[in-house]
Amino acid sequence: MTAALPPRRYFDWAATAPPEAGAAAAPFGNPSSLHAEGRAARESLEAARSRCAAALGLKPETVYFSSGGTESNAMPILSFLLRPGAGACLYSATEHPSVRENCRILEKMGKTVGVIPVEADGRVSAAGLGRALEKNPESRFAAIMAVNNETGALNDLGALREGLRGKDGPPLHVHCDMVQAAGKVPADISLWDLDSASLSAHKLGGPRGVGLLYLRKPLETLYRGGGQEGGIRAGTENVAGALALAACLETHAERLETSLRAARERLDQLMRGLEATGRYSPIPACRTSAEDGRFSPYILQAAFDGVPGEVMARALDQAGFAVSTGSACASGKAGRPVLEAMGLGPKQRLEGIRISQGWSTTPDDIEALVRAAAEALAYL
Repeated sequence: MTAALPPRRYFDWAATAPPEAGAAAAPFGNPSSLHAEGRAARESLEAARSRCAAALGLKPETVYFSSGGTESNAMPILSFLLRPGAGACLYSATEHPSVRENCRILEKMGKTVGVIPVEADGRVSAAGLGRALEKNPESRFAAIMAVNNETGALNDLGALREGLRGKDGPPLHVHCDMVQAAGKVPADISLWDLDSASLSAHKLGGPRGVGLLYLRKPLETLYRGGGQEGGIRAGTENVAGALALAACLETHAERLETSLRAARERLDQLMRGLEATGRYSPIPACRTSAEDGRFSPYILQAAFDGVPGEVMARALDQAGFAVSTGSACASGKAGRPVLEAMGLGPKQRLEGIRISQGWSTTPDDIEALVRAAAEALAYL
């Protein structure tokens, strides 16, 4: 007789959220077709676009549907290959791989690429941005994420706006990966004065395979096809996914403050519980309060003295808890570039695990996780 498996509790929301809204019912026609079925699909697609725009405080004509956050990050970055003498491209040192690796493609193709350093808390400072711009005065593009997917560090795009929109030299194209911010923390594309931004449905409980790209102005993208999405993103549109994304954005906009307050309460419970084990330390070390506005309450990077993160993650998995050691998109790859960019040594980088919660996480889930972590530490 085999032993019963422990009940599962999910703490890897930063990788993907449990589905709350599947692909919505939508007309089956191709939105590019001129017959009645195609027109019905087009009407649904444009309705989804208007709903997404309204939830984000944008004009519908600035919203383009994509396959997800990775593609929405890649399109504005790789468009630089089509700009003769486009100058340098900057990205912050803790960007998601979909930004970092595409910037490296630019570098391989002969473009000048520079890195914006981060402080010990994982955030871009005005001073760090200034140093990067001084080193790369020909910069015309800067990618700075809103919320880091491994540490929860929240960049103050409003405070950085002056440095990004300096009076000297041509203006920068400012791109923001908002995948971990949209629907979770206060985020305002217009207030931040962004030129482009990326969102992903499955981080909000929607289906995989659909995302959103905001563009202040249309740009020339690298690949071609049937000219869908105003020529920005070729390929038959995912109407059902677009409708689901709109529903997710509307739902999260309505409950943002309530969800944020509950997430902070659960994070406080989690941090106090882990601290009681005597072997826990937060990453970065300055993050000692759930109320710290420099970080999203939905993501906590934790280290346990003497225990490699992968070992702790496996122990918790066996006990029925899903956590991770970092970005799912970088799973299996050596190194922790985000933590290294923050100045952490090899030991701390090795010990880090990511615990991420969501709107359906309960205080009971937190209590159970703390108990499981304590039990694991007792024999690890």
